[in-house]
Amino acid sequence: MKNENRKTEIINTASKLFKEKGYSAVTMRDLAKEMGIKAASLYNHITSKQEILSVLIISLAEEFTEGMTVIINSNNNCVEKLKQIINLHITITSNNQFGMASLNNDWMHLEATLSYYLELRKNYEDNFREIIKKGISNNEIINENAEVIVFSILSTLRSLYIWLPIKEELNIFKLTKNLNNILLNGISK
Repeated sequence: MKNENRKTEIINTASKLFKEKGYSAVTMRDLAKEMGIKAASLYNHITSKQEILSVLIISLAEEFTEGMTVIINSNNNCVEKLKQIINLHITITSNNQFGMASLNNDWMHLEATLSYYLELRKNYEDNFREIIKKGISNNEIINENAEVIVFSILSTLRSLYIWLPIKEELNIFKLTKNLNNILLNGISK
């Protein structure tokens, strides 16, 4: 159990450094220094910086995939599913802002797990697109270009990690309500 906690601590510290400096600029020495240990000690818990990045990104991508699977399989209408997706993004991002920076900015540095990540991402986007198309077809969503709708909403949700304040009192319920209203209803009076 202690090894697992140390590995989690290494991954969390690395995710913070990756957000601050970018994956490529962070060395194992930087990580060890930030943790107050010797670089060689890191290898008792992880095999490489690449392993850290892979664990970080793949775990988040799988969390999004699991959430999307639940949403897709629900009996809710398309607008309700979109609301659930917005909540999913807010929840995951608020719990892991540093990791979300790597998911969005460093995924191209994945090596052994890159194709798996790209498959997860493609499936997620395809499911999102299908909800939009079905919503248009069911007359729940305005009949506009589905790709523009997908791009508009996902771009906002993917960049939440940049905007979200780092506060303990973040009111996820209120933020979800606000984003649902703006992203799904627009800003016109």
